[in-house]
Amino acid sequence: MSKVYKNLFIDFDDTLYDTHGNAVIALTEVYEAFHLECYFDHPKMFYDAYWQANIDLWSQYAKGEITREYLIVERFRRPLSVGRGLDVTVDLCLRISDAFLDRCADKPGVVDGAHELMDYLKERGYRMHMTSNGFHEVQYKKLNACGLKDYFTTVILSEDAGANKPSQQFFDYAFKISGATPDNTLMIGDNFDTDIMGAKRAGMDVLYFNCFPEYPAPQPVDFEVSSLRDIIKIL
Repeated sequence: MSKVYKNLFIDFDDTLYDTHGNAVIALTEVYEAFHLECYFDHPKMFYDAYWQANIDLWSQYAKGEITREYLIVERFRRPLSVGRGLDVTVDLCLRISDAFLDRCADKPGVVDGAHELMDYLKERGYRMHMTSNGFHEVQYKKLNACGLKDYFTTVILSEDAGANKPSQQFFDYAFKISGATPDNTLMIGDNFDTDIMGAKRAGMDVLYFNCFPEYPAPQPVDFEVSSLRDIIKIL
């Protein structure tokens, strides 16, 4: 590495925090707590419908096409509607959403190598800034649950920025409150559209954490890794 970075913008969900793994556990708990077995022949029907809806809705949310409120209701309305004989009301969707988010936020699971990487980066003196489109109250609970909060100099959330990654407004806000500049900051993230392309358009170097190395980055990036521990070899 020839360039020296002072600041690291680091995505949180599925880059450091095992959002998917923790959500799988939380979905199982919600399925059981709300006795959804009465309406689905198999829990997989509910889980598959949830993930399909969740991926689609978060993509729309990142682009500013839907509101947080719509996402919260719709990501459970769609999978619940697959069930038989269930009266899928807004109230039910909100109750299940609250239960799900509470359970997710309490889970401590992190991506393999996350604590090792953060210890290394802290020792190296990097200023680290969490950048996330996740909901404010949920992200702080996750940070506390997994023990990563104290590594970050700043926590930069889209709700505070007034815009989601990959928008320029998000990154302008991130530079403002962190004191970082595009030329001395590296973006680390797992989502190519929101993390990597957003940061590239903001003038930053990027490190793509590609969890599916069989599908390389569709556009050139400064660094690409398939393991968090590989970042130690770069920085």
